[in-house]
Amino acid sequence: MQLSIALPCFNEEANVPYTLADVDAWMQSRGIEGQIIAVDDGSKDGTARVLQELAQKYPRLRVVKHETNRGYGAAVRSGCDAATTEWIGFMDSDGQFHAEDFDHLVALSASVPLVVGRRRHRADPFMRKVNAKCFGLLTWVVLGVWVRDVNCAMKMFRRDLWQRIRPTLATGALFNAELFARARKAGARWKQEDVSHYPRIRGVQTGANPLVILRMFKELWKLWWLMRSSHALTPSVR
Repeated sequence: MQLSIALPCFNEEANVPYTLADVDAWMQSRGIEGQIIAVDDGSKDGTARVLQELAQKYPRLRVVKHETNRGYGAAVRSGCDAATTEWIGFMDSDGQFHAEDFDHLVALSASVPLVVGRRRHRADPFMRKVNAKCFGLLTWVVLGVWVRDVNCAMKMFRRDLWQRIRPTLATGALFNAELFARARKAGARWKQEDVSHYPRIRGVQTGANPLVILRMFKELWKLWWLMRSSHALTPSVR
């Protein structure tokens, strides 16, 4: 199989060596042809330096750099845009997912062009779980998109589908919701599969940052407004 995996990185100096080793070992063991595309999203720690050092160790690693922090969604988008393989996937770089769970997604790839993970047991604090439930309900009410665990950061899709479902508005936490809204607009079928989720043991989560949440609400409002236009979710030509 040809599959490239995008890894968004923001201040993940302590985590990215372990994540890269995990993804590279999985790809080697499964005979996967492709790249690991790590996107440094304007990190303020030593992430950029660590990635450059790791690029000497892992031939399949390609590093994409944002000079300033653009947001989680923008980092995932840059990584997926850089992929050239038949299939594209992405996964968080903070150690909360393990590459071996891509086995579950790959197993479904022959039947649908979009395969998404669903965290079997979320290893998150209680309030983060509550926020996730509220976000899922909000996207259903506003966008009409209902996906269990919509923000699970383990997904894979065909490259030709990416051109049709590629989010263009969301740069932050709304990225996945926009992706599903565009997939529905494109008539794309998807399947979900349970994946494991692990607690973060290094670094600091940013998903609950008030500025991140505020950006999500602004983008949700803009996306809702655009969806009122019949051409709002027409795929962009790249």
